Amino acid sequence: MQALFVNQLSTLDFSFLCPERGIVGETWLVDVTLWGELDEQGMVFDFSHVKKQIKASLDTLSDHRLLVPLLAEETTITHEKKQLTVRFEAAEGQITCSAPAQAMLLVDAAAITPELLRPFLEEAVIKELPDNVTKVDLRLYPEEIGGAYYHYSHGLKKHDGDCQRIAHGHRSQIRVFVDEQRDQVLEALWAKQWRDIYIATREDLRETFTEKSVEYYRFNYTANQGYFEISLPSTYCYLIDTDSTVELLASHIAQSLSTQKTGKTIRVVAFEGLNKGAIATHSLK
Repeated sequence: MQALFVNQLSTLDFSFLCPERGIVGETWLVDVTLWGELDEQGMVFDFSHVKKQIKASLDTLSDHRLLVPLLAEETTITHEKKQLTVRFEAAEGQITCSAPAQAMLLVDAAAITPELLRPFLEEAVIKELPDNVTKVDLRLYPEEIGGAYYHYSHGLKKHDGDCQRIAHGHRSQIRVFVDEQRDQVLEALWAKQWRDIYIATREDLRETFTEKSVEYYRFNYTANQGYFEISLPSTYCYLIDTDSTVELLASHIAQSLSTQKTGKTIRVVAFEGLNKGAIATHSLK
């Protein structure tokens, strides 16, 4: 039996629910190995098809979605037509998300980890491959980041694609320069502030309410894919006055820091997942 491999075939940007951390934005890289017999071309599978077909399958299954551990005792699911509602008991309080079913992935596992998600994705992928491919091995893993990074979740209601989904996220580096000198202390402070955070646009806040002494925020909007709503403890949230594109997030950080560093030029390099992001520069004289 032969094997074909492609490393870093895809990058999955998503959010998942965790009892301890709440809603967590994450980015995992994906390596794939296909095992099987050679076809009439002398291949296990055409490389060009790996990049198109398998990457597309992985992206459709889990990219820009909210991943829900279906077997966790904290999870409750209800369906209504094409709308899916998830209620999840986290450490700070309940997270409730309602969205079109395509915006979530229900995983038959008690937690969302690379080890538990991997067989779920492998089983789905192999169903779409020719008979000579007998086994799929996936490796899911986070980027190695030497400096500061944060996990954030958000939704972009104006986006035409899957970024409009109200609960997807990223694991992202941040770099801060003060008068072109890198400041890793400021990077660490923002990484701490945005650790496992839901970044929301203030105009999408519909209600503030209290249950069992916990303050909650409820956000909703309607986008091309349908109606989206999420409520979660206010301690999990960070409100901004703009949309939460990476360009606007970089600008928000730069402007916030410039008020602390009057007369200095602040340059922020904010990543959105792997190897992409935005740069913003601001100074306050």
